Amino acid sequence: MDVRKVAKLAHLEISEEEVDLYTPQMAEIVNYIEQLNELDTDLVEPMLGGLTREGAVTESMREDIPAGSLGQTAALSEAPSAVSGHFQVPKVL
Repeated sequence: MDVRKVAKLAHLEISEEEVDLYTPQMAEIVNYIEQLNELDTDLVEPMLGGLTREGAVTESMREDIPAGSLGQTAALSEAPSAVSGHFQVPKVL
């Protein structure tokens, strides 16, 4: 795992000390994910929710109730740059 490449993709500056620190940590994470990928989950039923501390099943489903939107003025009020009612972002191409 190339920590410098990941940092570049995330637009992060990273020092040599951080490269030395994060390289083994990222390798451990990738190794753990590879172990999880080896598990046979064909007979495991997908779940919505989880368990409480007591082991009771939780229900994570809720009614889909429409709510009001944030609104253009409120959304743009915290934007670093807005032009003609739109977010202004840097050109990427």
